[in-house]
This record gives sequence, C-alpha cells and structure tokens, in this order.
Amino acid sequence: MEAKDQQFLAFFFKQLKVNQSGRYEDTFPYLSPCGREHNYVRCDDRPVVFTHLLQGASGEELLSYCGGADRLTLPFQPEKLLMLPENGRVYHPGPEKAGGVGLVKSALAYELSPHFEYERGPSQPPTHFRWRDTRHALTNELLPFIRGREEEKGA
Repeated sequence: MEAKDQQFLAFFFKQLKVNQSGRYEDTFPYLSPCGREHNYVRCDDRPVVFTHLLQGASGEELLSYCGGADRLTLPFQPEKLLMLPENGRVYHPGPEKAGGVGLVKSALAYELSPHFEYERGPSQPPTHFRWRDTRHALTNELLPFIRGREEEKGA
C-alpha cells in the first residue's frame, strides 16, 4: 500500500465516530467528517478492524487497524480480548469515539486463537489468554458492548 493511501486511511479512521448527527443514524451508525463533507459509514460488525500485531519503538506491542500500519495503532491489551464461542470472532478495545470496540481480522484471530484457555468449557467464552509467558485472566468487559449491539440489530 502506498504511503498516500495509508495517510488517507489514517485521516479517515482518526475522524471516525459514532453518528450522533441527527441524520441517517439508523442506516449509518458511524460518521467520518472531512471538512464540510460527511462520510456516513455502515458495516456488518465493527468499523474498526485490527489487522496486524506490531512492535512499537519502545518494544511495546501494538495492534494496527484499518490498513493504517503504524499510523493507526492502539496498545495491545491481551487481558481485554474477547472471543465469542458461537462465531469465533475476536474483539479488542478500539478507539473510544468509534464505539470503543474493534474486530480482530480473521487471519490475526486465527493466529491468536491457540493462546485462549477455556476453564468453563468450549461453549463459554475463554477465561484466560496465555501470551509471552504470562497467563492473563480475561476481563470480558467488552461483552456488554457486543451483546447490546447484537440485540439492537435483532441478531
């Protein structure tokens, strides 16, 4: 991807927020303003999709999202991962103004999936995530955001 494309994606997704404009809110739940222009966004699940795990300049682990490479990153918080056993989707905290939750891309979720542990059985969300020699107890704090959204959509 060219640097110009990454620059545009970084701008677009840094502006992305929950649509509270009073216009098209039911049809387009997200909005990315660009000057006088309003880019209305809808998606099947979440507009923020984490695509890569990167290493930051200080050695910290970062999740890159939406094709922005190192221009769009958030700190990786393994204890806050949420995996739904009914569909295998994995979520991580995302930018607050874009709803606070991002979906982990399938290929990355597949790489992370062997690190989940299920103390309550495979039909329940995992309880722990083993990462870099540390066993993290999963908080599942994103579950109300995901379940609430599914109920709104009638899923």
